Amino acid sequence: MYKACIFDLDGTLTDTLESLAFSVNETMREIGLPQITKEQCRMIVGNGAKVLIEEALRLVGDDRLGHFEEAMPVFRRIFDANCTYHVTPYEGIPQMLLEMKEQGLKLGVLSNKPDRQAVRVVNEIFGRNVFDRVQGQREGVPRKPDPAAALAIAESFGAAPEETVYIGDSEVDAATGKAAGMKTVLVTWGFREAEVLREAGADCMVDSVDEILKIVKGRKSDE
Repeated sequence: MYKACIFDLDGTLTDTLESLAFSVNETMREIGLPQITKEQCRMIVGNGAKVLIEEALRLVGDDRLGHFEEAMPVFRRIFDANCTYHVTPYEGIPQMLLEMKEQGLKLGVLSNKPDRQAVRVVNEIFGRNVFDRVQGQREGVPRKPDPAAALAIAESFGAAPEETVYIGDSEVDAATGKAAGMKTVLVTWGFREAEVLREAGADCMVDSVDEILKIVKGRKSDE
């Protein structure tokens, strides 16, 4: 029986692509560079704000990242003001979380989104009483796929790695969960194509919240 679930945020619990693409493109506009498409943004999220801006600059032709020092503080300011822009939970997620809490599971969020914005998104979309711990990228804490933060969250819940399910939507999440020794689940409704998810080597892929609930109850997803 599992004791805890740790979720990625962007692309797993919430559709945040609009907020990310908007903030990146407002940054590019402000510093006088071309914009990227939403699909381009989809493929470069998941590794934190620094990598997001680096990859966005490369996409618009700044291969040497000559605009990075200018772009980063602009992005931080714009994203801080727009981190909940058009953000919505994926279908069935609020109900799934409620059922998990009723089962007595500890619930956490671990995101590579900056901590301040991760907490704001979770509190605004789900309220302050759903998750037992919410953690974004913080100074002094290695970002995913390093497993340190995931292991620390599980320990704070009194759950061993083998008693914890890690749920995400990307190859970064697969690597995080596997490195932490946790049951690792990838959702197919997020920001990565199915082929990328298959190659990531998670324990399983799911197409619905019902499949997640079966896993945390210790049942096979096809039962």
